[in-house]
Amino acid sequence: MSNQEPRASAARRFFAGVTEHAFHARLGVVDPQLVDYISDLLNRFMRNDDIFSLRGPTGGRLDQVADMLAEAEARRGKARRTVHRHIGDFTLFWTGVYPEVVERMRRTSQKDSLIDYSAQGKRAYYVASTIRVQKEFAPTSLLQRLSHEFEMCVYGLGEVRRQWDNRDDGDFSALFLN
Repeated sequence: MSNQEPRASAARRFFAGVTEHAFHARLGVVDPQLVDYISDLLNRFMRNDDIFSLRGPTGGRLDQVADMLAEAEARRGKARRTVHRHIGDFTLFWTGVYPEVVERMRRTSQKDSLIDYSAQGKRAYYVASTIRVQKEFAPTSLLQRLSHEFEMCVYGLGEVRRQWDNRDDGDFSALFLN
């Protein structure tokens, strides 16, 4: 077992607990599939490589939603669904966990300064839900719920962030994997 495995396991348990508490106790949302997906999203996006996992045709990292949207249009089938799901995840993560970053981007001259992350996230989950595939990590019904309940999920992720910001039992940053 590597040194990172115990940290990854601790982070997974932490995110599962705070996500469940935020959604169940604070929001009254008892939807295990949705809560598990959001907890998994936080775990996946602990690693910078996963947040920015999409690559363009030349292999360059796509870090702007505008570029991700163009890439989604260039793909077909499961690959297109995967890109749209990632756009939904990406926009949900940033608007829910780090809204101050999204606001800062709006004041820049980057491509994404003109993009409404909430609207694009809802749309991306919806488009992903319409692309039929054999087996997929996120079922169609879940992607539809993420689209319809995007703002509630953003609020729930804000609650998760408040919980981890208020942690006083050690250094949470030690859980993050580089």
